[in-house]
Amino acid sequence: MADEPDLRAAAAEFDRSAAVEAEAAAEDERKQVLSQFPLEGWATIPLSRYALGQPAPATSGPTYCRLMEFGTPNLGSIKGGSAAKHIMYHHNSGEWRLAAPLRDMEPQEAWQELRGQFMRAFEAVEARDFDAVDDLEALRFGPALVTKSLATYFPEHFLPIYAAEHLRRFLILLGDSAQTSAPAWRSNRRLLELVRSRTEFDGWSGQEVMRFLYLRFDPRPRQNTIWKIAPGERGRLWEECRDDAVIRVGWDELGDLGQYQSDSELKQALDARWPRSSGGSLTLARRLLALRDLEPGDRIVANRGTDEVLATGTVSGSYRFEPDRSEYQHVVPVTWDVSHAQKLSEPQHGWRSTFAKVDAAFFARISVGLATPDTRSAEPHAGDSVMLPEDVESVLEALERKGQVILHGPPGTGKTRLALSTALALAGRADALSSTPEQRAAAQAEMLRTGRIHMVTFHPSYGYEDFVEGFKPDMKATGPGLTLALTDGVFHTLCAQATTHPDKKFLLIVDEINRGDLPRIFGELVTLLELDKRGLPLTLPVSRRTFSVPPNVRIIGTMNTADRSVSHLDAAVRRRFAFLPVGPDPDVVSGTVGPLDLAQFFESLNTRIARHLDADHQIGHAYLLRDGEPIAAENDLAAAFHHEVIPLLEDYCLGRADLLHRLLGGLVDADTGRPALMSPQDLVAALASEFTSGAPGPDA
Repeated sequence: MADEPDLRAAAAEFDRSAAVEAEAAAEDERKQVLSQFPLEGWATIPLSRYALGQPAPATSGPTYCRLMEFGTPNLGSIKGGSAAKHIMYHHNSGEWRLAAPLRDMEPQEAWQELRGQFMRAFEAVEARDFDAVDDLEALRFGPALVTKSLATYFPEHFLPIYAAEHLRRFLILLGDSAQTSAPAWRSNRRLLELVRSRTEFDGWSGQEVMRFLYLRFDPRPRQNTIWKIAPGERGRLWEECRDDAVIRVGWDELGDLGQYQSDSELKQALDARWPRSSGGSLTLARRLLALRDLEPGDRIVANRGTDEVLATGTVSGSYRFEPDRSEYQHVVPVTWDVSHAQKLSEPQHGWRSTFAKVDAAFFARISVGLATPDTRSAEPHAGDSVMLPEDVESVLEALERKGQVILHGPPGTGKTRLALSTALALAGRADALSSTPEQRAAAQAEMLRTGRIHMVTFHPSYGYEDFVEGFKPDMKATGPGLTLALTDGVFHTLCAQATTHPDKKFLLIVDEINRGDLPRIFGELVTLLELDKRGLPLTLPVSRRTFSVPPNVRIIGTMNTADRSVSHLDAAVRRRFAFLPVGPDPDVVSGTVGPLDLAQFFESLNTRIARHLDADHQIGHAYLLRDGEPIAAENDLAAAFHHEVIPLLEDYCLGRADLLHRLLGGLVDADTGRPALMSPQDLVAALASEFTSGAPGPDA
């Protein structure tokens, strides 16, 4: 809960007059909904007037779901994600997608049931029987839409806040113990009760409360995403995008991206339209969904070719699909800043495709017009306020929830790097995460010297005496014979240090955690890892000393799933760790080498590996990086392919030439498995032909 003085002071400082204009706009939008979909008319609303994915007659205006998601922003947002939030919708494939309680029904039958549940919810709220809404099963599959509907028709009973997680955090802010299982409308009602019980909100409207909470206690803190997006081939749509304050992309045949619930589903649609994309369409699917899910505040770089910035921009609204346009129908509103237009001193090889992730430090240099490799003026410094990357945030959240985490995935996916990044954040050096490789390495070395962060690698001979305590040869003894001395292990030492500094977090990073005999290494301490067992005393069997694990100790382990899967870990150990997958990331290797799209090759190869071996044996993106950047030279790619990728795959295939041939095609002999010998230039062309031909084209 926020401190009472802080909350009251923030409410007193809030300029309520700033919400007047938005409140008037919200009321106009509410009247529009009531006019087009009056409460008394719900009994006769046809399916064609409700669901997304079907054009409503031109004379009748947008469907109910389209109006609620896209046409009433001032009433509160339910934008983002897929159309599944609307409980039923018409998919671009021609199918009707229905929530689980409606799935065995025909569309019209499902609509009659859903419409009936909406009407029963409205009747229950009119009668102030709010608990009755909880019993309407189908409505639970569209909590944001249902809560917005209730707030629109009954604004005196609900606040214009609809996301369940936001409601939960606001409830905690106001001192309530939020129920994670409660539907959004119940949490909304509880939040309204708390607001009305506090004198600082006397006389406030729902709109004022909503805007105050999001302005001062926004539950969505995150690092803004930065994408490079080309406005058409060679920037041919730039003037139109600039004048309309939008960014547009193609792939119009896919229809509204909101209808796709996952990257796999969108990949299937891409494969159906472009069947020769050879697996690389999963990369494109993820990038298109990233476009769809951009949020206000995210940043965009518009480019022409690989060495020209047309402008930088800030996302100002949510994705929309404009089917009436002749081309480039996927649209995101952007506020452009053309003062950052410039020619880059070096081409960005990853910019040949429509989409590319942009490093935060590089974006900072673009923004000040100093996008040269040696510029350091835009680098962050210790003490700066830095938003953490999403993957680091995820690890930190898991550590707080569970106390210890195992990062697992194929070799080369950056598990150890992520563990060290999390350690930097815990050590107060988050500024180093977006600095140069040299600065980051120096920060990591300094961090490991301070004693709060320890790092160790497990191996088959690692034991309890190394980790907790044991008798070892005393190297200081001067007498004859072997003298043993009781020696504290690395975890015992870390816990002792943590006990003397209870206000600071201490972290142990265990690399290759699955290579050790975990039950033998942890011994009886496995019980004390649980957060509710922290601080409990235990007598160590070797020294008979009393020992406990302090509450401020955290553990991060890393494991290669190609060596041993998660399921092979000791069950008692497994229960006490949270497991976070760290998979191959095609965006990290976004770039080209000659005719070869590196990310598409990477994705296509891993698709084959997953099909013929399994996902645990895919290759990580680190195999295609040099000095932290995607490989750009033909010789470097040939070296990586012949000296790293092929030996790894040969090991996985256990001498089976036929299996290696299924993975690499014409690049190896089908009978012997011997790699074809060719020049680096010819290898690049062969890889492009084998793995990337026929993919959807880019808009560099």
